[in-house]
Amino acid sequence: MTTFGAPETLAEAVAQVRGGAVPVAGGTDLVVAARSGRRELPEALVSLHRVAELRGVRTDDDGSLVLGALATHGELECSELARGGWAALADAAALVGSPATRHGGTVGGNLANASPAMELGSPLLVHGASIETTSGRSLAVADFLLGPGRTALEPGELIARVVVPGPAASAYVRLEYRAAMEIAVVGAAALLALDERGRILTARVALTAVAPTCIRATAVEEALHGATPDAFAAAAELVVEPTAPISDVRASERYRRAQIPVVVRRALERAYGRARR
Repeated sequence: MTTFGAPETLAEAVAQVRGGAVPVAGGTDLVVAARSGRRELPEALVSLHRVAELRGVRTDDDGSLVLGALATHGELECSELARGGWAALADAAALVGSPATRHGGTVGGNLANASPAMELGSPLLVHGASIETTSGRSLAVADFLLGPGRTALEPGELIARVVVPGPAASAYVRLEYRAAMEIAVVGAAALLALDERGRILTARVALTAVAPTCIRATAVEEALHGATPDAFAAAAELVVEPTAPISDVRASERYRRAQIPVVVRRALERAYGRARR
């Protein structure tokens, strides 16, 4: 039988996790995995939903966007802050599952689950986000995500918040087979900063569902420095080699490779339009 705790303070939650309980936030992945038989329910669960210290979407004094670990995809999707200065995050949040999933699933849970197809991973990478833990550590997203289902969280440690520098013009685009209740076949996030003539000063591109973790496409970024949108198609082709897509029930490795440049170009075009505005 699984025991269940629902503390109201962060200190109580951390104490229960250190005692061996498995933390759960929205529970959207946990329930699906248990019902499908892919993963048994842990012996002890600690629900974080009552811990007010982990909630909220706000800006800090330095202009960074701060996402509490319990901020939901629905909150992020509707946040005027996110949509105004961190649009790739709002784009990605709007694509997560169904409305019920978006209003239950959390930013911290998405990161802790560490799926290579997670929607928020690539937007957080291009925005240079960091993850702050209850142990006082701050980890770049690239250092936090280690592989499918693997993170740099230590035993007894929880995600407290995510800090996203910015704001900046960005976009997230994915390829899927239907508009809802789906995860990415391929996804791409792009962030662009332009000069007064519309040339690219800074470009960041990251990919979803094409490697064991979400990854940056540095060759594309370097090719776009000083460029215009005319260079998007050619630059997007440079992303194919560093990736390692797999074949699974959603797509073959060959199909994913063929679609990566398409999705990257679309993300760049959307980010460029936002940067010009």
